[in-house]
Amino acid sequence: MKKTLITLMLPFCALALNAQTKAKTTTVKKTTTTVKKAPSAVVFKSTLDSASYAFGNTMASSMKNDGLNSLNYDLLIKGLKDAFGNATPLIPKEQSQVAINNLFKNVSKQKNAPIIAEGKAFLEKNKKEAGVQVTPSGMQYQVITRGTGIKPKATDTVLVNYRGTLLNGKQFDSSYDRKEPLSLPLNGVITGWTEGLQLMQTGSKYKFFIPYNLAYGERGAGQDIPPYSTLIFEIELLKVNGK
Repeated sequence: MKKTLITLMLPFCALALNAQTKAKTTTVKKTTTTVKKAPSAVVFKSTLDSASYAFGNTMASSMKNDGLNSLNYDLLIKGLKDAFGNATPLIPKEQSQVAINNLFKNVSKQKNAPIIAEGKAFLEKNKKEAGVQVTPSGMQYQVITRGTGIKPKATDTVLVNYRGTLLNGKQFDSSYDRKEPLSLPLNGVITGWTEGLQLMQTGSKYKFFIPYNLAYGERGAGQDIPPYSTLIFEIELLKVNGK
């Protein structure tokens, strides 16, 4: 009897399950989709409008080329409004220039961090080489030939032959290649030269390893000397001309 009852109930169970399945498949789940509105196109209604945009875009492009990727736009706009509205600046003019210079200096340091690290590592290793001497300023030098003449003063003009290279060996200048020595005032050259040549006697030839802060600093020089470059010079002191 139990077996017959179970047999009779199976079709009804199947029908119930089938009905539940259909109910599930026919239920439509309502979803809501948010349609984002496309940004409205900017309309330049006057020459002032187009020029205003052009000012902002041109300034930003120039700063971006110098390595700056963003600004505090709220304060930038406030600065513009204060200037056009003759309001008292929140920062004095002198401090404003210092702030701008410091910002670009920090950006430049970040951008040129590999060059700075390379120079530091080179000087740290090089100072352990035989014959290399280090001055209090951090410049290093090596005597190739020691002369017997007079030493120049910072106020003197000297006649020299020289060759300058980057750490990778690339030459950026040479009086030897021009076959013409250079006459120059010692107080009108990079700090490393002013300091180094005063160590030399006429007839000497030295090799100098000059940190970037005693060379061309964060700006570099032209296309050949990148910012923050540690430089190597071979210098031959031919003559001291006096003041």
